[in-house]
Amino acid sequence: MARIVTVTPNPAVDTTYRVAHHTVGETLRVASVERRAGGKGVNVARVLRTLERDVVVVAPLGGDAGRWMRRQLAAEGVAVRPTAGRGETRTTVTVVDDVSHPTVLAEPGPPFDPRAWESLRTEVGRSALPGAWVVVAGSSPAGAPASAVAALVAVARSRGARVLVDVSGPSLAAAAAAGADIVKANAAEVCDATGARSIDAAMSQLSAHGATVVVSRGAEGMIARAPDGTLIRRGAVPGASGNPTGAGDAATAGLVAALDDDLPLDTAVAWAAVAGAAAVRHPLAGAVDLDALLLLAARAGIDVDGLLVAPSPVRRPS
Repeated sequence: MARIVTVTPNPAVDTTYRVAHHTVGETLRVASVERRAGGKGVNVARVLRTLERDVVVVAPLGGDAGRWMRRQLAAEGVAVRPTAGRGETRTTVTVVDDVSHPTVLAEPGPPFDPRAWESLRTEVGRSALPGAWVVVAGSSPAGAPASAVAALVAVARSRGARVLVDVSGPSLAAAAAAGADIVKANAAEVCDATGARSIDAAMSQLSAHGATVVVSRGAEGMIARAPDGTLIRRGAVPGASGNPTGAGDAATAGLVAALDDDLPLDTAVAWAAVAGAAAVRHPLAGAVDLDALLLLAARAGIDVDGLLVAPSPVRRPS
């Protein structure tokens, strides 16, 4: 059984097109194409594997695309527990050049199916271990109610697992109310989820049920609010430029890896910032190069050994 479970409710085949210059309305010649199994939870798991963490992906994988994703993840050494998926697993296309911000075209994927979601919830319950982490990350199928993510939080918590949720919209607020230990999003998403006009007010609302709130702010770094109101601010890591797609997923991986080692919140936020910066330097979304991560950590003055030590054993259910 894995120490960390990542849950991807709406996985995707991630396709990255690199072009010389992305111009709307013109025929573009693609210099290179990369296809990878993706979705936020899958990207989190991939970075955790780079950090040599014991992790398993739980995701609904349907059709030929879903079978392809299973083979790709197995080839990468990422364990996966597929659940029943209705319809074909979606595709996302990212167009990258060296001039402007990448353009992402994200298919909606199969619509919400209560039976498929129940299969996902059941597998989360089977996979969660007492004291370990369950990470729910990414979009939900079209038509899914906010209560669907809350149900994943509830079943993981009922197994004694700790839960980190990185989603957007009403599902973020529902996850916090359902007892998530950590809720993570960017500044716009926390305000959108709560209707608050400021980050401080949004974080206060989300932490009302006991959640720690972590907010990524791009070039301004990260901020976290503990349930007791303590604020932790971390500036952006210098020396990071490139493709920001998937940087938030790498940040989530750095955060949960540090928390799984029972490192303090300020150290975990620092590692989240470093992992996100390392992902920006990688040409593919949701991936980090370990050498780059260690270099950026050194620049940020972070103790490398603090994250790369072997995790302690987790208590197995009786």
